[in-house]
Amino acid sequence: MTRIARRTRRMLPLAGVGVAALLAVSACSQSDGSTPAKADSSGSASPKLSGTVTVFAAASLKESFTTLGKQFEQQHPGTEVAFNFGGSDTLAASITSGAPADVFAAASPRTMAIVTGEKDTTSAPSTFARNQLEIATLPGNPGKVTSLKDLTDPKLKVVLCDKTVPCGAAARKVLDAGRVKVTPVSYEQDVKAALNKVELKEADASLVYRTDVKSAAGKVQGVEFPESGDAINDYPIAPLKSSKNADAAAAFIALVKSPDGQRVLTRAGFLKP
Repeated sequence: MTRIARRTRRMLPLAGVGVAALLAVSACSQSDGSTPAKADSSGSASPKLSGTVTVFAAASLKESFTTLGKQFEQQHPGTEVAFNFGGSDTLAASITSGAPADVFAAASPRTMAIVTGEKDTTSAPSTFARNQLEIATLPGNPGKVTSLKDLTDPKLKVVLCDKTVPCGAAARKVLDAGRVKVTPVSYEQDVKAALNKVELKEADASLVYRTDVKSAAGKVQGVEFPESGDAINDYPIAPLKSSKNADAAAAFIALVKSPDGQRVLTRAGFLKP
């Protein structure tokens, strides 16, 4: 025991010299202006992202995802986010038919299931936001729409989303819940098209998402109704098997789900997942 203790005491000064040398080397490496590689939670260096990440996203995500796309490009110089916005069912059909994309963000689990059913995602989808319907009317609400039942007035031109797309399925659900029968003048293929009919004064009212009413910025007036709580849509997101830029796809999804991403979505009127 005595010999081991002596040997340990002799080594202590040497260890101190070694630590001092390491500190000196570290100080020199930082004083030359170089930046050490960032490490992820596993301790390995994070890959530098580059190239294009293609995102297929529900039409109702246009404003918030465009904002997040710009943030992503600023955070990762050398990258570009390309969006394809449209009806979730149309986007899902394109993906399963082989359209190249890196990320799919749908407006309902049902439309995401079209893609997962064909095993076209590389991991399970996760919900990143929720949304609910509002009645969009002309500014000033000249038709005096205050409830879902008011949409049955034959004098009103009402537009609905087609039942095959999430906003149309949600509309059908709330109308059934309220036992209201509406005869629309047209069915539209996505929520932006339905909203546009009111903005252009081609319709008096439409059932759209509350986020779309907010994004219209005064071009329409929103009317809330209690039955909307019966059809709140979950929005799932997932990386795709066809991705040519998997690292960038994962990073974009991480941004959407991050506190920064959630703030953008909340400001747009989305509910938290």
